[in-house]
Amino acid sequence: MSKSIAITDETVINKIYHIRGKKVMLDRDLAEMYGVETRRLNEQVKRNDKRFPSDFMFQLTEKELEDWKSQNATSNKEKMGLRKLPNVFTEQGVAMLSSVLNSETAIEVNIQIIRIFTRIREVLLTHKDVLLKMEQLEKTMLKQDERTNKHEEEIQLIFNALKQLLNPPQEPREAIGFKTKKESGKK
Repeated sequence: MSKSIAITDETVINKIYHIRGKKVMLDRDLAEMYGVETRRLNEQVKRNDKRFPSDFMFQLTEKELEDWKSQNATSNKEKMGLRKLPNVFTEQGVAMLSSVLNSETAIEVNIQIIRIFTRIREVLLTHKDVLLKMEQLEKTMLKQDERTNKHEEEIQLIFNALKQLLNPPQEPREAIGFKTKKESGKK
């Protein structure tokens, strides 16, 4: 008898990080979602290492781990229960995990994660299409309006504002959760 696991899309999305120019998930987050210990997940990966080339999975460097901690407001002193550097899995690596983890929970969670990766890719492609069309329009408008600087400046201002909306700067998120009086500034 298998129990159904309920993991929200938001939970999965919040566990996807951008490292080495790729969207990846940490071994510990995946293990938690699959309902297995991190070491068990990594043991299965190690037993099936030919299924996980470097574009499917890689181990973080010390620097990448420190960068990840600082971007996610994780204390640098905190070891997070890590005895060694974590492995991270790309979308293809997550898909491959379904072939080495055969529990019902792992299969169910894997399907959900892959669907979320696909939706993220579709959203990014939509944004790229909009940006490409905007740039084509910008070039057309500038060619037609070369005679007047006023229109050019106004159009450039509009396009810059739209580009900022489509590509917002990535700012570190503030940690959420319970805060002690000391942390919240109250006495």
